[in-house]
Amino acid sequence: MKEFSLRFLPQVADDVRAGVHWYEEKSPGLGHEFRRAFIARATEAGRHPLIYREVYRDFRRSLLRRFPYAMYFRVDGDRVIVFGLFHSARDPETVYASLENRNDKD
Repeated sequence: MKEFSLRFLPQVADDVRAGVHWYEEKSPGLGHEFRRAFIARATEAGRHPLIYREVYRDFRRSLLRRFPYAMYFRVDGDRVIVFGLFHSARDPETVYASLENRNDKD
């Protein structure tokens, strides 16, 4: 089985932080659960990225369990690069534009 390394763009930390903050304001501890759901989904995508279909160009999407958020990533050789975490109610065109504006250059 092919192994992939997992990399996150810096903006992903901001995406996660915003979600954690929002959920923590709603109910103490829920932000922690949101973070755990994201980490679990990112880990799974890092192990088996090709099970997720491409939804926009070469971006793949993985939905978080329990929370209405989607993680977007690309597979680049043996790397999985996470570009963003967005609320599922956002307009897809806005999400795609945001993804295009995020730079994955080392």
